[in-house]
Amino acid sequence: MSSAVREFVSLKIAVLTVSDTRSFAEDSSGQLLADSLIEAGHQLADRALVRDDIYQIRAVVSQWIADADVQVVLVTGGTGFTIRDNTPEAVLPLFDKEVHGFGELFRQISFGEIGTSTMQSRALAGLANFTLVCCVPGSTNACRTAWTQMIAGQLDARQRPCNFVGLLQKKNVEPAGVRRLDNCGTREEK
Repeated sequence: MSSAVREFVSLKIAVLTVSDTRSFAEDSSGQLLADSLIEAGHQLADRALVRDDIYQIRAVVSQWIADADVQVVLVTGGTGFTIRDNTPEAVLPLFDKEVHGFGELFRQISFGEIGTSTMQSRALAGLANFTLVCCVPGSTNACRTAWTQMIAGQLDARQRPCNFVGLLQKKNVEPAGVRRLDNCGTREEK
């Protein structure tokens, strides 16, 4: 095992708030995540706010997963059990692999803060196109808990024994683009 000291790697992170009622001015959860990732030394790649609609959520997250300049997507909101909570249904089909331990650990940590109400959290995470997507409840306290006790450490290359940074750095090693055949059967790059 190498004894080399790992250095911090600044990642490009996008933040999505899912809400039917908030505007950017009232979005304390999204703002907390944006401020926290910048304070940790990462870069805010993009920030958006959408209504709690499966297809709007999926469209924004899909765009970021395909974007070479986004390595992590943090989604806040839409993880509960009301009829308008659609984040898990929107993002699960996009995952190449689900990070099962994320939701389990979030609920375990939250139990100490909110008791059995934590069972109504459908926090989840997964990997898609070498992009880590983490979905947490919309409360500011839930975002703080997820960032400080789970996400920040896994986005730090110095975290031992493992973290997601090495995997996230593999995103788009090959040039991006859509390859199609033109009418003559010749490949062209878009």
